[in-house]
Amino acid sequence: NEERFGEFVLVRRHEYVAELVLDRPKAMNAVSTAMARSLGAATQALAADRDARVVVVTSSHERAFCVGADLKERNSFSDADLMKQRPVARAAYTGVLELPMPTIAAVHGFALGGGFELALSCDLIVADRTTVVGLPEVSVGVIPGGGGTQLLPRRVGAARAAELIFTARRVEAAEAHELGLVDHLVDEGKDREEALALAGRIAANSPVGLRAAKRALRLGHGLDLRAGLEVEDAAWRTTAFSGDRAEGVAAFNEKRAPRWPGE
Repeated sequence: NEERFGEFVLVRRHEYVAELVLDRPKAMNAVSTAMARSLGAATQALAADRDARVVVVTSSHERAFCVGADLKERNSFSDADLMKQRPVARAAYTGVLELPMPTIAAVHGFALGGGFELALSCDLIVADRTTVVGLPEVSVGVIPGGGGTQLLPRRVGAARAAELIFTARRVEAAEAHELGLVDHLVDEGKDREEALALAGRIAANSPVGLRAAKRALRLGHGLDLRAGLEVEDAAWRTTAFSGDRAEGVAAFNEKRAPRWPGE
């Protein structure tokens, strides 16, 4: 079951797991205006899809997840063109970031600039041993604009994020895993397989619970403990009187697998 969004983005269905495929192989998935528009449309559709319990972001290119913004396209832009493109580009990155269900990036090869920001916008990153990540934007006269200056320090701390952004250096897979830039390091060519397997394990759980847990994690991050606990309590209340909670308790007591109503 596949659905295409424009020329460069594809969504595949694996029961309750949706695979969001970056599919611009001739440009190593460089994010052009057209691709950004397609990403925005695909994520908008997925956000409204109650059957999608987990989203996995993958790449159709053998040697790259995504190399970031399409600088060849940008080279032809006037200042007005760049300003006109900005909200389209932002919608692509925030579309991934704001997906209400758990999201996993399956990364191999180059994940640079906006490509790494797409991965950082996910909740978890599974990377194979060919992976090279980095935010090189200051080396071409800009800064990370897809969330990198905010997402990276939340993942690895302010000082480490500053070093990586200021030096614009590329980080290979082993060091990336050691620094916490990626979460799971797997054998070459296994990133998609392992990410889909992880998504399947997550998708076996309550969709209401998963979305509420993600909301609590995201909204509570950075708050003081008392405020964070209020965020958690509000999220708990959305699950406490749900059909999923009733089914989960019944299934536990009846010693069977739950059949989640998803509401």
